[in-house]
Amino acid sequence: MKKNQQGMTFFGVMFVGMAIVLGAILMMKLIPPYLEFWSVQKIIGVIAKDSALPSMTPSEIRSSFDKRANIDTVTVIKGKDLEIGKDRGEVVVSANYSVVVPIVANLSALIEFQTSTQDGK
Repeated sequence: MKKNQQGMTFFGVMFVGMAIVLGAILMMKLIPPYLEFWSVQKIIGVIAKDSALPSMTPSEIRSSFDKRANIDTVTVIKGKDLEIGKDRGEVVVSANYSVVVPIVANLSALIEFQTSTQDGK
């Protein structure tokens, strides 16, 4: 009785290997912006829980954000980029920004981030 060979060909192995490498490269390039966004979310969450927030001026809120962002090495957004307003008597601090991550040559990924003090409510 004759058995057929089973398994992947050389080209199949190369294709799977290239797909794994490409996926790893994409992950290495796309994870850092998300880590920085989580830091921005954390900072805005801390500001939202601050009992002095209702009495703070917009410049004090921006200064507080900048100090905390400096500690967490957040470079993608500054306090001057925050949107500060009021909604139903509550101070609302929002951050909306985009990050362009170069992938290869002229291929880039655009990631848009948005967070607010109202997100946790």
